[in-house]
Order: sequence, then structure tokens, then C-alpha cells
Amino acid sequence: MDILSDTLAALRTGRPSVVRTEARAPWGVRFQPVSGAGFHVVVEGRCVLLPVDGEPIALGPGDVVFLRRGTGHAICDEVTSEPVAFVPARVDTSSPIGSFTVEGGGTRSVLVCGAYHLDTDRPHPLLGDLPEIVHLPASPGRHPVLRSAVDQLCAEIHEPRPGSDAVVAALVDLLLLYILRSWYDEVSGDRTQGWASALNDPLIAPALKAIHDDPAHPWTVESLGSRAGLSRAAFARRFASVVGEPPLSYLTTWRMAIAARMLRETGDSLSEVAENAGYTSEFAFARAFKRHFGAPPGAYRREWRTASAL
Repeated sequence: MDILSDTLAALRTGRPSVVRTEARAPWGVRFQPVSGAGFHVVVEGRCVLLPVDGEPIALGPGDVVFLRRGTGHAICDEVTSEPVAFVPARVDTSSPIGSFTVEGGGTRSVLVCGAYHLDTDRPHPLLGDLPEIVHLPASPGRHPVLRSAVDQLCAEIHEPRPGSDAVVAALVDLLLLYILRSWYDEVSGDRTQGWASALNDPLIAPALKAIHDDPAHPWTVESLGSRAGLSRAAFARRFASVVGEPPLSYLTTWRMAIAARMLRETGDSLSEVAENAGYTSEFAFARAFKRHFGAPPGAYRREWRTASAL
């Protein structure tokens, strides 16, 4: 698996959800914070996104907005419109597709609103590298693959057919990848630092791939530097400059992400999780995990299962 796909798979903590939202002017919708990231696609009409902090963002048909931390916000037809709470309805609670309607007598707007459930206890640099709000305006010939995914998603939600639940879940996952790719493409010429830049750095990318391919390996700065063909000191400086943290710090970040995913999704023993995360001692692993997440691995697993059962 490539590094971006691998990272997203490790950060996911649940199935994404999506809601078809239809509103007629005057209208406004208030979105509560979510544990993860949120997105909106404007299918029809024009509106304004009102973040908690910052200036309003005008949105038009085909625009895509991604909120990396799922912070609370509002979307209205006009900045003066009073928002109502976003409380979507689901005919089938097992379905990822919901609906929400704001009645009114004016012009109609249609949006697709969704949420990605991601591990935000200790954010991976993938998310930390992004701005709080990513706005990808619609424009002819711009991000054609993203546009294609948006069109397919809107078609499935507008007119569900047998198999739409599976199709929508897959398309929403694809949408996240395409949003990230599109943003990376837009900023690639202006950025030489950050996790996204490291993916294409000819010296750092091989070291990142080595960490992701075999996180349990007893990597050292020297052994990772050899993948880049650099001395220990030169590699450490370049890695920290591009990625934003030292190589062994990133190794720990990734090992903890892998361990947290295993605790959430498997019944493996703590010793097995520790071994997969590169720790020969369960005690050393537990201490590192608590330092990273603020809770011992056993408590983390229990809390996660309790929350998932609610």
C-alpha cells in the first residue's frame, strides 16, 4: 500500500457518513463539531460558509470544502440568515446516507454534507499539514478526477439504487483521497516543507516508505539515512526540515497510529500489539502509548469499545 493510502487506513476510526441537504431561502444550517473531518459539496445554488473564526467563504455550484478538524461552523444562503441545528434523518440506521431539509419559499440549494471519522487524539502530520479549511472552487478543467467523483456521489445520493450504500461509502472514501490530491497539486509549487512534500522528496520518501513498510523494524537514524544515501547528520537535518519532526519522532508517531488501530479493530493481545509496533517489552510499549495518547493501551481499547457500542 502507498504511504497516503496506508496513513488514511490507519487514521480511520469508523465508516464515513453523508447527508443530502436541501434548503430553500431564507435558510441556514449550524453544524456541530465532529470527531474527525467534515466536507461539503455544493450541488445546486449559492451559499456562504461561516467558520467560527475567520471570514465568510462564498460557495457556488460544484465547490468542495474540507474541514480537517470537523470544527463547528454554519452554512447559510446569506450571512444574515438564522441557522438551524443540523439534525439529519436516516430511514435505515445501517445506511451511510441521510437526508436533511430546511423548508422555505425561496430559491433552492442542495448540498452533500459528510463526515470522516478519524483518530484525532494525536493527529498525524497528514492532517496537521492542512489548513483548517480547504476550499476547492469548481472551475472548467480543474481537478477532473475530483469532479468525476463528486458527480457520481451526487447521482447516487439523488437517486439511490440497489447497492447505493456500498457505492456511496466507497465514493466518499475516494473523495477524501481526491480532495487531498487536489490540494497537494495546488500547493506543490509553493511548498518545500510538510508531510505532503516529503512524499515526493527523492531523499526523504524512501525513508518514509521504509518506516511504513516495516514499522516494527529497529530503525535508527543511520539505517534510515542509508535509504536516502545521506550521512546520519545530513539525513536528520533534512528529514526534520521537510517533515517537521525528527525521524525517530515520526517513527514513534506512526508506530502509535498502527497500535491504536489494532486496539480498535482487533482482539490481539497487548503483547501482540506491542510486537507489531516494534516493542520487545509490553511494559515499554504501554509506557510509550500512555505518553502518546494519555491513557494506557488497555484503557484506550475499553473506552473505544464502550463509545462504539453507544
